[in-house]
Amino acid sequence: MALQDAPVPAAETSTPLGARVRRILLSQEGVLFIILVVSVLFLAARTDKFLQGSNLLTQGRLLVEVGLVALPMTFIIITGGIDLSVGSILGLTAIMLGVFWNNVGLPLELSIVLALGVATLAGFVNGLFIVRVGVPPLIMTLATLAFYRGLAEGISEGRSVRGYPEWFYQVGQGDFLGLPTQIWFLIVGIIISFIILSRTTFGRTLYAIGNNEVGARFSGLRVDRAKLVIYSFSGLMAGLAGWIFVSRVTTTRSDMGSGLELDVIAAVVLGGTSIFGGTGSITGTVIGMILIQLLKNGLALNGVTADATIIVIGLVLIFSILVNNFIQSRRQVE
Repeated sequence: MALQDAPVPAAETSTPLGARVRRILLSQEGVLFIILVVSVLFLAARTDKFLQGSNLLTQGRLLVEVGLVALPMTFIIITGGIDLSVGSILGLTAIMLGVFWNNVGLPLELSIVLALGVATLAGFVNGLFIVRVGVPPLIMTLATLAFYRGLAEGISEGRSVRGYPEWFYQVGQGDFLGLPTQIWFLIVGIIISFIILSRTTFGRTLYAIGNNEVGARFSGLRVDRAKLVIYSFSGLMAGLAGWIFVSRVTTTRSDMGSGLELDVIAAVVLGGTSIFGGTGSITGTVIGMILIQLLKNGLALNGVTADATIIVIGLVLIFSILVNNFIQSRRQVE
């Protein structure tokens, strides 16, 4: 469990301040935060546009879809699982929203709710096959990655839906209290996810599953129910991201969300969540996704090509993993 997200034992509250600061700075999140600050300072020194308010708000808008999906992905990876179908669920949600409204003729408000319901059902199906049939998460979600994408393409028949009423675009293009509207969705999601993971029995159950699933079952924890909940939650958040995506780009396409899963997993792993389960935090995921988005933007403003940007992000990811391994080794020695 990440240091800052874990409940602090009473015996540790008397730890000297210097030792606590050192422990935080040497945590995965602390090291990643230092990398983030250094990256921002370096990129800001290269171009004046990088730290302009308008540029940062634009990056905030672009960050939201990945961020919303990264939150439940953190839960899933902590249990030792993975969900590769989130991008396809986003695309399916976008198509169903357009179909319910444009083809079926339902009110747009009801269409949004039904589309989110389809997304949640898609995540629930993933969880159901994983816990009831015993299909490994990688295989199951790889299959539904193709299945849900195929459904979206088949239902849409290559056609897009446009012409939504003006109020619909407020979620993806409007502002609220000085911030892009969709950022408030992400802030609320971060707060709720942080509390669930670090302050509830359910959160501790996820860590227990990731560390030793058999032991968690013998301890009486409801492992299957927890997995069903987090995969359904993943589907819901992918659907929410799909709604915001459609509102931001003003149209629906079946290829929406293609490759999203890679950006999401990169943000979660970069944030220190172990791909083998048992370790991770919402704090790390938030820093990871901000770092990736700012690197993409800052390098683009400096004229770095997209291919070179991918290489840089890959190097940062490798460096972060090496640091994480080093920190884990130090903890085991201590």
